[in-house]
Amino acid sequence: MKKKIAFLLITILLFVSLVGCGDSGVSSTVEDNKFKAQMTFNGSSTLAPVISAIATEFIESNTTWNNVDSSFPEENISIYVSAGGSGAGAKSVIEGTSDFGMLAREVKGEEKEKIGDIKEFVLGIDALTISINPENPLVKLKDSLSTEEIMKIFSGEYKYWNDLDESLEHKEIVVVIRDLGGGAHEVFQKSIMGDVQVREDAIQSPSMGALVTKIIENKDAIGYASYGMVNQNQGKLIPLKVDGIEPTEENIVNGSYKVSRPLIAIKKGELTQEQQAFMNFVLSDEGSQMIENMGFVPAN
Repeated sequence: MKKKIAFLLITILLFVSLVGCGDSGVSSTVEDNKFKAQMTFNGSSTLAPVISAIATEFIESNTTWNNVDSSFPEENISIYVSAGGSGAGAKSVIEGTSDFGMLAREVKGEEKEKIGDIKEFVLGIDALTISINPENPLVKLKDSLSTEEIMKIFSGEYKYWNDLDESLEHKEIVVVIRDLGGGAHEVFQKSIMGDVQVREDAIQSPSMGALVTKIIENKDAIGYASYGMVNQNQGKLIPLKVDGIEPTEENIVNGSYKVSRPLIAIKKGELTQEQQAFMNFVLSDEGSQMIENMGFVPAN
């Protein structure tokens, strides 16, 4: 029962925006020594399930803070995780509505400037795979697309599959992307598209999970699916090579696969002792193993 309650506590909040959390005990420096049993995370829809899973394990293992450290009070551990996109994660830290922001991209210069005393924690590495449905005839024709071909598909220059190759059917290409303000789209735009914009009728998905579902459900769809999500849905979608480079863990880590991105947690100011205790768990061998089990490349 405890397991179900802990899991429910966190997963329900994955899809609830943290409105009005500014008064919930956000702390920016260790100078405020008042213990806060609750902490909040907001941001990337890719990273939110990861933090949620780790937080669930942390809560199930300890229940109250004194079981984490005997010097902590006997108060229930509360960790709230909400998904709103990388930009929302950075904004929540800037505005002080969340303790931690979750980003699936680099922190922008202007974000760092607004936060000031920023603390960054690189939790892992993800990649954006150019993925299609297993029933797409392209699977049998070729296993790699060039950067130019991807650009033409996502810009709408190639509108039908036979524009890519004459042997393919005259069926419209269904382009699926994340919302334009999300971290995933920013990474894709920078790595692949450059100054060329994606087609206006591309389907914008509210989360990476929704994007992957669109590809799984439509054999004419193509989208930039998270490496972690591909690993979680093996056989349900096919990741293609980019310029002949396969999106493997080795190629992602060594940088030869070009569409990769960091998974980062950020905070303004020093961590409180209870926040540090949780982040120590996130970055521990156990936390890293959970990150890997969810299909991502752990930082360590």
